[in-house]
Amino acid sequence: MTKTVDDLRPGETGIIKRHGIKGTLGKHLREMGLINGVPVKLERKAPLGYPLEIRIQGFSLAIRKEEAQSIQLE
Repeated sequence: MTKTVDDLRPGETGIIKRHGIKGTLGKHLREMGLINGVPVKLERKAPLGYPLEIRIQGFSLAIRKEEAQSIQLE
């Protein structure tokens, strides 16, 4: 089973292996630095488990649970 951003606990870090987010959103996230080999840290999860706040390349980003499940980690 592949680990995803959704599997991280707050404070844990992983290295992006790939993400399966397609279309305009996928392109936008790649432009923001969500690319292979980049470390991503889970800062916190909302009480219901989404959105998730991640830290990537020096900035924070809120993503939906479905997106977090599409980001595979090494």
